[in-house]
Amino acid sequence: MINVSNLIQSRPLKGNYFAPDVYLQGDNEFGLLENRSGARLLALPDTLLKGLFTALDAELGSGAGIALRSCGKTWGTAFYKRFADELAEYYEQPLAQMEMVQFLQCLKQCWKSHGWGVLDIDLKYYQQGFIVAEVSNSPFIATAPQGKRPMGFLEAGILSAFFSQLTGQNLHCEQTQCESLGADRNLLIIGLAERLKSVPAWLTEGHDHATIMELLCRQQN
Repeated sequence: MINVSNLIQSRPLKGNYFAPDVYLQGDNEFGLLENRSGARLLALPDTLLKGLFTALDAELGSGAGIALRSCGKTWGTAFYKRFADELAEYYEQPLAQMEMVQFLQCLKQCWKSHGWGVLDIDLKYYQQGFIVAEVSNSPFIATAPQGKRPMGFLEAGILSAFFSQLTGQNLHCEQTQCESLGADRNLLIIGLAERLKSVPAWLTEGHDHATIMELLCRQQN
């Protein structure tokens, strides 16, 4: 008969790596903020983010989105590497061997622990080649110019780079709903760029997220 106590002692179950009470560590006296692996973290004050958005908007106008998306891609690439390395070491298995449920829970908790809002991943359209990311309470969009256009450029860049690294394909991301325009959450579609190329035109025509997903899926049939 298997002795359960021996099994637990020989291979203890690992808890949530990104639990905020153990993941975030700091030294107020020296102004240091680290994660549980000892990697340095950077706190971005609201004033700095507002200044960044204001300066880019003044200098580049509509081109500010391209610059922010590019920054997000660079950020997302580094973010994925750290995410994969730390989880592989902690759970003693490569990210590719992790159960999907565990992977999604880790990603959502990681996003929250870093203060980027609340992330949820909808795999309803996965068989059609699309992943929908829902982000609420985004600090980046909250400090961006309001009421003009979707402002989740940083999130779009981060998510496209992250899932490109994860899947090994060059993926793109288009935002269809934004808190800066009064929506209750931000919705972003991740997929191949060729399949998402019609999304900006559909947004200009006034289609909502549900209609755009219907049109995208219809194109794949």
